[in-house]
This record gives sequence, C-alpha cells and structure tokens, in this order.
Amino acid sequence: MPMGHTATAQAGSGGLTATEHRLANGLRVVLSEDHLTPVAAVCLWYDVGSRHEVKGRTGLAHLFEHLMFQGSAQVKGNGHFEFVQGAGGSLNGTTSFERTNYFETMPAHQLELALWLEADRMGSLLSALDDESMENQRDVVKNERRQRYDNVPYGTAFEKLTALAYPEGHPYHHTPIGSMADLDAATLEDARAFFRTYYAPNNAVLSVVGDIDPEQTLAWIEKYFGSVAGHDGKPAPRDGTLPETIGGQLREVVEEEVPARALMAAYRLPHDGTRACDAADLALTVLGGGESSRLYNRLVRRDRTAVAAGFGLLRLAGAPSLGWLDVKTSGDVEVPVIETAIDEELARFAEEGPTAEEMERAQAQLEREWLDRLGTVSGRADELCRYAVLFGDPQLALTAVQRVLDVTAEEVQEVAKARLRPDNRAVLVYEPVADETGEDANTIEDTAAAATNENEEAAK
Repeated sequence: MPMGHTATAQAGSGGLTATEHRLANGLRVVLSEDHLTPVAAVCLWYDVGSRHEVKGRTGLAHLFEHLMFQGSAQVKGNGHFEFVQGAGGSLNGTTSFERTNYFETMPAHQLELALWLEADRMGSLLSALDDESMENQRDVVKNERRQRYDNVPYGTAFEKLTALAYPEGHPYHHTPIGSMADLDAATLEDARAFFRTYYAPNNAVLSVVGDIDPEQTLAWIEKYFGSVAGHDGKPAPRDGTLPETIGGQLREVVEEEVPARALMAAYRLPHDGTRACDAADLALTVLGGGESSRLYNRLVRRDRTAVAAGFGLLRLAGAPSLGWLDVKTSGDVEVPVIETAIDEELARFAEEGPTAEEMERAQAQLEREWLDRLGTVSGRADELCRYAVLFGDPQLALTAVQRVLDVTAEEVQEVAKARLRPDNRAVLVYEPVADETGEDANTIEDTAAAATNENEEAAK
C-alpha cells in the first residue's frame, strides 16, 4: 500500500497543504485537498524532455507526447479525448526541455476515470503503438512545426536564440519541436524504446488536487497504477553545466518577411530553484514586465522607437536559465538605436538598482502570478509535480511566493550587474525583406495565426 504522511501547512504556504506518497513500483504521488469547487485536477509529469534526446533524434520527446493520445490497450484511437470531454473535463499534454506532462481537470465525481485513463496508457501504450499511429502523429507534429515555427513571422526566433545561447552538443542546444529531418528519421522502434526507457512509474510524479477524498483517491491510484511495472536503466541526462556568462556577444541577423524590425536577445541567468534565479526574475520584471516597466516606458512611451518591449525569464533547472528580451521597432527605426537605449537602461539599472517602489510593484506582480497558479487546482497540481520532479520536494511549490518576497533590492541589483551585460547575450536581429508575392506581411501573420487556431481546433 502507499506510504505517506499527514498534511501540515508550512510557514509561508498560505494555508495550502500537500501529502506525499509512494507506491511499491516507485510512482510518487502528491495529493492536495481543495473543496472550494467540485472539480479535481490530475497531473502526471514524466522526467523526460528534449534534453534527454540524442543527436539525430531531436523532437522524439514531443512526438511521443502526441503518440500518448493515440490509444492504449483498453482505450482505442481518440478515446482518451472522447472519455474526458464526454465526462465534462478538459485535458492536454506538453513537452519542454526538462519534462513531459499530461493533465486532466474533471468534475470531482469523474476523478476515477481520469486516473484509470492515465494508468492504462502508462501500462499498456506499447500494445497499441503501431506504424499507422506513428505516421499519423509524425505528420501532425511536422504540420505543427510548419504552422507555429517555420511559416510564422519570427516563428523560429526561440529556436535560433537557443542554438546561439547553448553551444553545439549541449543538451539544450535544440528545442523540443525538433528538426524536420530528425522527425522523418524517427522509427517505430525508436518510439517503443523511448517508451520503455522513460515511461515508467518510477520515472513519474502524479499529483491530484481539488475536491478529493485522499483515502479513496489513494485507493484508486493503487488499484490502477500499482500493477504497472517499474524499471531501471534510464540514462542520466547529459551535463548542462556552463560558465555563468557567455563571455562575449553572439549575434545573428535574419532577413525574413516580418512586419517590423526586431531585436531579440537571450541572457544567461542563474539556474531555477535558486535565490539568484528569483532575484533575476524580479530584475526582468522591473525592466520589462509590462507597461510600467523601464524598457517599455523608455522605448515605447518616451522615445517611441518601439511598439512592443518585453523581458521575461525562462526558468531551467538543468542548465542556466534564459532572460528573453523581445523588442519590435516602430516605423523605420533602425535596430542600433533600440540597442543603444537598451544598453543604457541596463547599465543604469546595474549601477543604481531598483527603487523601493519598483521592488514593491515587481514583487506584487510575481506574487499575483504565483497565487493565480496555486489558486487553481490545475495550476497547483502542475507546480507540485514540477518541484517534485526537478527539485525533489513538492512542498517547495507552496512556499514559492514567500521566497520571492524575501529577495532584497541588493540581490536584484547584484544579479543584474553580473548577468545583464552585452558580453552575456545572444542577439537575434530581424530585418524585413520584400514579400515576393506582394502580400502585406501583416496579412501573412494574420493568416498564419488563423491557420494555427484552426489546426488546434481540428486536433481536439
């Protein structure tokens, strides 16, 4: 039977609690009661993402995420969607550098159904995985790449910047979408081997949050997941260690049919799970987190050289995080004008640090974002899984808000001074080129967005 402990609210958790349990096959379970509304969220994180892939097989983790919705021993074809949506629930799955997750939000009385569905594909997907489903989902993923990356203005920016920021051979050098060539090269046996290696209960964390009876929920989990065999032999992900700074500015100019010139940059920042990463998050919020930020005020409001300016953090645990800067120019403004202004603002921030008002506003903004996440059953379930998989302790999710509020202005200034420098960034400059068809670039963007939306609806 599962082993667990009694839930007790930790200091700084806002009264939220979670209990932890582990099945004999290694599946880690986290439960959090919330009887505010009669719904329950099921979230399952597998400790596998694009960083686990090998050269020549990029995109396999994301492809397999799609294959997980193609049927299992007792659920044929599109049955997973049909069962959940027919019961009034919602569902999806996503792939990142560091994990693959699957999740359902259900009316509370339909919780058992969601648990049975997840257990069935964890235990029996291989019996339904064949050439037809492989080819079907390969085409879906390739089409997704075309519509969301290759044929959308600025669509490959993240892929290009990632390749610049992380050197060749680094496990984060490629993004989860993978390359067309590698998607074509993936075989059915590759997919089967991938499942056998990574889709085991002892490589997963299951969280259930909401209007639940913990004892009954654990009994269902033991009933449906307990018989799934665990296995060892999963290779450790390749080392993602890098120096704290890039050591020089890396730069690429892209000439494409885009609506406006753009300057995008990725700064190497501290690893997720550290106090320095929280400080970096606050720094980027002050500098580029919304219309009250320094860069927005300088570039959009005062200088009117840009129509958009934002600075956000991509948190990563197995490699340095990335500070993502994205500025779209106004009219015929040249990129060097924008870049000079950005460097002036970053240098001033590093020299002076944030004001007391900026710190209060940034901490309130991040606090609200965290509370929005933890306040929904699906958001809390996801965060409990994240902290369990990446940091070994799901309870850290419940105290994340307090850690952000504990960061000082001096720590924010220190990380900005050390990391937000020209010699620690990969830069991507977009220069528009004439559209040979004579179609306006904005029309192209609108059409691509519409096509993407239609594709998402068709896939549901």
